Amino acid sequence: MEFKNYYQILGVQKNASLEDIKKAYRNLARKYHPDANPNNKQAEEKFKEINEAYEVLSDPEKRAKYDNLGSSWNNFRQSGGKQEDFNWNDWFSTQQGRRTTKRGFKGFQEAFSSSGFSDFFEKIFGGFNSYQTNVNRKDEAISPDYELEITLEEAFHGCSRLLMIEGKKIELKIRPGIKDGQILKISGRNIVGQEAEDLLIKIKIKPHKKVIRKDNDLYVEVPIDLYKAILGGTSKIQTFGGTISFNIPVETQPGKVLKLKGQGMPDYNNPQARGDLYITLQVKLPKNLSPKEKELFTELSRLNKKPI
Repeated sequence: MEFKNYYQILGVQKNASLEDIKKAYRNLARKYHPDANPNNKQAEEKFKEINEAYEVLSDPEKRAKYDNLGSSWNNFRQSGGKQEDFNWNDWFSTQQGRRTTKRGFKGFQEAFSSSGFSDFFEKIFGGFNSYQTNVNRKDEAISPDYELEITLEEAFHGCSRLLMIEGKKIELKIRPGIKDGQILKISGRNIVGQEAEDLLIKIKIKPHKKVIRKDNDLYVEVPIDLYKAILGGTSKIQTFGGTISFNIPVETQPGKVLKLKGQGMPDYNNPQARGDLYITLQVKLPKNLSPKEKELFTELSRLNKKPI
């Protein structure tokens, strides 16, 4: 893991004032912003690097820790450093609650990436919790600042929303598998460039007309005709992830439930894992029978020794 010179990244001296750091950050952020450099991977990585450097140098506690580390980085690295139980992988972390202190966020101007910080940052600052607050989930007084509605399909695939806060455009990236009522947190520092309360956004998933979600499992009803229920066969269902074929057993009874493993919602904390899809088969009885069909059903009834 390579040592990162945050002062060099922002182009400032080690004794630079906070105002100098802010000014350098603003200039570089405008220059390397993704909107100004579409499809430019190098600019995107540079933009991430700039945000990471500013996150450290604009915070007195992090800056002091970084400065004290200095040339001792190799010793720190060889000793394994100190890693606390906090993950900086996203600009947004999740929790079920919020601080009770109110703040006055109001407006939205440049989009910030939701990509993670470097391994170097995590190794040094993993123990800081400026992005996370321990909240009592049972505290009914706790409430988010905003409620954002998305569809179940968007929750399946993941999506993004462009928000406007304090004159800045903030791109809120929502990972696949997010749950109804889950709360995303945006650091107040990323919004206003200084110490500020975090912004909490509660996700509201709009009920789907045909699909029901329970945890990471999905439930849906599929109609099949009488003949397929009796004789068996295959059928198809259009899911959020695409078209899936499934087998229908011979002599399927109405209400039979089939389980398609791994075809449910993605797990928010483990995108490789998926819930299951449960299909309830609803047998449709034929209508408007032709004389020939009635004759055949009558014959079947006789064979089964059950008079009509």
